[in-house]
Amino acid sequence: MAVVLFTAATLLFPDTLGPFFAALRDTMTSNFDWFFLVSGNVFVLVCLGLILSSLGSVRLGGPEASPDFSLMGWFSMLFAAGMGIGLMFFGVSKPLGHFTAALGGPVVEGGVRTDWAPLDGAPGDEMGARRLAMAATIFHWGLHPWAIYAVVALALALFAYNKGLPLTLRSVFYPIFGERVWGWPGHIIDVLAVLATLFGLATSLGIGAEQAAAGFHFLFGWSTSTTAKIVLIVVITAIATASVVLGVEKGVKRLSEINMVLAILLLLFVIAFGSTTAILTGLFGNLRAYAAELIPLSNPFGRDDDNFRQGWTAFYWAWWISWSPFVGMFIARVSRGRTVRQFLVAVLIVPSLISVLWMTAFGGSAITQTLEGFSGITDAALELQLFQMLTQIPLTAVTSFVGIVLVIVFFTTSSDSGSLVIDTIAAGGKINAPVPQRIFWCSFEGLVAIALLLGGGLAALQAMAVSTGLPFTLVLLGACWATVKGLIAEKRELP
Repeated sequence: MAVVLFTAATLLFPDTLGPFFAALRDTMTSNFDWFFLVSGNVFVLVCLGLILSSLGSVRLGGPEASPDFSLMGWFSMLFAAGMGIGLMFFGVSKPLGHFTAALGGPVVEGGVRTDWAPLDGAPGDEMGARRLAMAATIFHWGLHPWAIYAVVALALALFAYNKGLPLTLRSVFYPIFGERVWGWPGHIIDVLAVLATLFGLATSLGIGAEQAAAGFHFLFGWSTSTTAKIVLIVVITAIATASVVLGVEKGVKRLSEINMVLAILLLLFVIAFGSTTAILTGLFGNLRAYAAELIPLSNPFGRDDDNFRQGWTAFYWAWWISWSPFVGMFIARVSRGRTVRQFLVAVLIVPSLISVLWMTAFGGSAITQTLEGFSGITDAALELQLFQMLTQIPLTAVTSFVGIVLVIVFFTTSSDSGSLVIDTIAAGGKINAPVPQRIFWCSFEGLVAIALLLGGGLAALQAMAVSTGLPFTLVLLGACWATVKGLIAEKRELP
């Protein structure tokens, strides 16, 4: 009911609510940046501690459980659901935006907040600016976001598969609340999970519509009006609904595998026909830069750079946290049979390395092209920067079309997997809820995305992701404690 009333108000009063959303986003990121950073560090440390401890040998589903999916199918699904749209949208703009700002130049549509300079560097130091830009990019797309997802996924898988509790967020808190988890404390947790998922997905769906519309305009001259974006959301929501009806095995898994193949082909093409040497040598250099800058970037109090913490890190952490209920639950649904150590290594390391390679190839190529004198990328709007980068390599029309398809299919896999998760939570942890219920949630996600797009554009989408991410951070911190307690109890029961 609360979401229905919010959606109706957003549609009825867009001019009033637009400035409100912008102010809400600014307030949240300015006042709670330290809290988001501290929490993100906790999630990484918990995951690393479990990998190194004896608790890592616990198997999800019990000692005799075997994996339900192959490694390829598993990786494809968790990566497609996790951050596919984000990589397509920010893969070029984020490294380039950081690079431009680190050189002391203006950020022209190069980041989430164009009026906030992401990083301070030495003017004119191109190598130093490139190093700092890639380190900051990997920081926002590497271990920290995947640790957020892993905490939720591990907690859900443990209590559902090993303890026999319903696959819902309230089950995670059974070691803390006991039987009270089936009362109002559990209701609050599940409601927060549904709200976080809805608004986190709406943010991504809105971003996806922005880029897909820009891509169609770039290739075919189609309109980029709000109406065109709404039509895209409606069409893609319909595709996602069909996938949801088919289920995980026939729908989501197949779409994810198709997307993974297309993404790999596009990535390999950019590496082969772009700045090949710079990409391959830059990969290891970027990892070294990330390792060197990880502690300074993740320190909530030591870095005198409010613009970076508030304008970038706080928003990203809130966005990942708002995504964590649906990504975590989706990963949990497809991860039975893995040990805790296998699970955490795979969820943390493999997607992080793919993200680093993607950002190095696309963002690094954009930086190289800019240094060689091509200004088309920095002059382009945020949603067009990927396509501008592709104009500098062969077969631009083909690669741009593949890029649009990837945005749409990533859009679809996020929507359908999110719908399955919301449906599971709303059904009290039942995995096979009625089909009409699945259709309702998938359609409702599209409606929320349209409402936010009309009610304030990107600022509204960002504001709601941050607003729901803040209270849900407390839920995740509690989940860390409950998971460790549950794993200790599970370890004691093993022969």
